[in-house]
Amino acid sequence: MKSVSVSDGAAVLFIRLAVGLAVFLPEGLQKLLFPEILGAGRFAGIGIPFPEFFGPFVGVVEAVCGLLIVVGFATRMATIPLIITMIVALIATKLPILLGQDWWIFHVRELSRYGFWSAQHEARTDMVMLLSLIFLLIVGSGRWSIDHSLASQKLQSDATP
Repeated sequence: MKSVSVSDGAAVLFIRLAVGLAVFLPEGLQKLLFPEILGAGRFAGIGIPFPEFFGPFVGVVEAVCGLLIVVGFATRMATIPLIITMIVALIATKLPILLGQDWWIFHVRELSRYGFWSAQHEARTDMVMLLSLIFLLIVGSGRWSIDHSLASQKLQSDATP
């Protein structure tokens, strides 16, 4: 039985689908569709500055970059703003849980417990997404992607005298 490797393309496709289709595309759209609970309203509650700007801005970035990752077009570039988004999310929402209090401009939400284990539990999806994005930044979009098709076409046109 042959195992699937990163070079086969299937493994990268599954990571792209998990990152883009299961998380960023729908979450970005929901920030736009339900701004009071997932966009600007949530950002205001967390303490994100200028929530009326950053709520829709982050929603568009997540939706567009998520879609780019799903189809495998400009994948490495699309990961960069999402990596920044995940780092901000960890700092803004999980660090206050770790500390058990508001931190800088960010507000801790009401939970039954705080500290390391609570922060770790709350950060699990964010960490998986961050690490998956870093993986895609390193390896690119894989064989089953628009990026690969464009690169193959360029190689063929460069090889033609």
